Amino acid sequence: MPDLDAKFEWTTEDQRAVDTARVLAADAVEKIGSGHPGTAMSLAPVAYTLFQKVMRHDPTDDRWAGRDRFILSPGHTSLTLYLQLFLNGYGLELEDIKNLRAKGSLTPGHPEYGHTKGVEITTGPLGQGLASAVGFAYAQRYMRGMFDPEAAEGTSPFDHTVYTIASEGDIMEGVTSEASSLAGHQQLGNLVVIFDRNHISIEDDTDVSFTEDVLARYEAYGWDTTRIDWTASGEYTEDVEALYKAIVAAKKNTDKPSLIELRTIIGYPAPNKQNTGGIHGSKLGADELAATKEILGFDPAKSFVIEPEILEHTRKVIDRMKDERQQWQESFEQWQQANPEAAKLYERLSSGKLPENYADAFPTFEAGTSLATRAASGKVLNAIAGTFPELWGGSADLAGSNNTTIESAKSFNSPNRTTEQYTADPYGRVLHFGIREHAAAAIVNGIVLSSPTRAFSGTFLQFSDYQRPAIRLAALMGIPSTFVWTHDSIGLGEDGPTHQPVEHLAALRAIPNLDLVRPADGNETSVAWRKILETADRPAGIVLSRQNLPEFTREDIHADAEGEKFASAEGVARGGYVLAEAEGNVDVVLIATGSEVQHAVEARKLLAEEGIGARVVSMPSREWFAEQSADYRESVIPAAVKARVSVEAGLAMPWYDLLGSTGRAVSLEQYGESASADELFELYGFTGENVAKVAKESIEASK
Repeated sequence: MPDLDAKFEWTTEDQRAVDTARVLAADAVEKIGSGHPGTAMSLAPVAYTLFQKVMRHDPTDDRWAGRDRFILSPGHTSLTLYLQLFLNGYGLELEDIKNLRAKGSLTPGHPEYGHTKGVEITTGPLGQGLASAVGFAYAQRYMRGMFDPEAAEGTSPFDHTVYTIASEGDIMEGVTSEASSLAGHQQLGNLVVIFDRNHISIEDDTDVSFTEDVLARYEAYGWDTTRIDWTASGEYTEDVEALYKAIVAAKKNTDKPSLIELRTIIGYPAPNKQNTGGIHGSKLGADELAATKEILGFDPAKSFVIEPEILEHTRKVIDRMKDERQQWQESFEQWQQANPEAAKLYERLSSGKLPENYADAFPTFEAGTSLATRAASGKVLNAIAGTFPELWGGSADLAGSNNTTIESAKSFNSPNRTTEQYTADPYGRVLHFGIREHAAAAIVNGIVLSSPTRAFSGTFLQFSDYQRPAIRLAALMGIPSTFVWTHDSIGLGEDGPTHQPVEHLAALRAIPNLDLVRPADGNETSVAWRKILETADRPAGIVLSRQNLPEFTREDIHADAEGEKFASAEGVARGGYVLAEAEGNVDVVLIATGSEVQHAVEARKLLAEEGIGARVVSMPSREWFAEQSADYRESVIPAAVKARVSVEAGLAMPWYDLLGSTGRAVSLEQYGESASADELFELYGFTGENVAKVAKESIEASK
């Protein structure tokens, strides 16, 4: 990596490159008429210093495993990143800067993962970048523990640093408080945050709402803190060397995350709009832009100008980093030779492959028993843990309820965090998020973005509300974060309506590109986990019961059992399948999920006694079912059968497309109450008798 102990150099070319970035930022926003020029102008020397003087990176390969990670948490100042990607040769060119925020451009309003080379994470909703940066730091430590735990600090090819720029808006957001608390607790010395303290937000001076001592708060979290004030002399002086030295010192502090508070002036050096809210989210205007260019020595009549020699200067970083990469490659190859088995595992993970014969690791469950799907999920996780070393995670202080603990593993924690119940290891596998649901989701996002591992977090389904911004970003990025949500309905019983989900299934299904899976028994749960781990291009939430559910006798794995056999749970992988066929003609299709499938099965039996043929469809995932061919979907829910009933202890809203005008829903359209699960299911009509009654109503309506 760059020799951070070498004498700091800042040339006239470096300064010209920084000033060019300022002018280009202002030009780009002026051209499109919208955007955030102010912070991109004042942060230009900060980002330039990181990319040119500090970070180990390869502009020709933005996925290089040995790179340091850079996260721009205030995504609205996207030009701060885009201009460095341009100057450093990541593939953006001047035309892309000109097309800022334009349709189809590589420079959208906020940085988007997978859209623009060099963007590590989609940021925009403030706080998410900094919170997920903690996950990036978790991932680095876990990967080191998997592959090179004995190496001296800073000598492993799996060592890197996570650099983050955060704004006052990021620091105000609650999710960063949650995540920063965890970062301090975890002693993440691989995380360096530069906090841009410019005292300006959209409503102008932040003193109207934000006056706390941020460094004191972060010191209390267990961070190393430094303050640099470029206004301290009474005149604004961008002391880049002081910033560089602070970054070097932070990097050397390996037992604490570091926060560098940097006092800047937003929009510097615009003569009239600097240090005002007017430059935060609006173009400078022609006169102010011209005046700024004059101050910086640029021709006010020209736009989007960069001298060829300046671009040549900044892109020399590509050649410098070739040497860095070669050194890393030699270190990596030495590690491969010394650790052949670990190298095979690394190759498998890096290539996105699943373990050999992985399907054999997933357990099956005995027919005729009864088990909560949350308990079944815990058994699945522990059964597959040895096969999937890349799988790790934990709960937001609900491990015993969510069943998310891998029993054979130690806790991911500094050794001094060992308790009577949990043995701590910095490279452990069991995560403890505490009561920080939002941070848990954001951290999981950071882990899967920054490493080839698969991470999960657990909480009650009710508290997915606290996680929604991070869930949505996972879906937007198309990354395989996994969310374990238990206590999924009124079936949790006596805790009452504050904890009983009603609208949550509908609300989560409304998020595009999120797979929601609600299995009906242990065998469905096992297949659901397998399908989730087979899917790498989007997040998933697995929704599990608190209460015990009957284990259906399956035709494939319970072939020798007596009594009626139900279809294989392998149908779960297709989202929906015919669990039990009608006796005779199909007069009505009963479509159920999770704990309500048993009531559909009971209704089928009751209807058969009246000569009515009811097909039971278990549909744990609407999203997986929608991916199937039209022929398959027709084979499960025939268009000719208009009588249909959905059975789910939540809003009926997600089912109307399948129900049509003559279908009916057994649903929950109000909040629950405090009572036992059995009492509540009967009270709200989740019984075989009521499902049969509603089925007959749908049959009548369809005539």
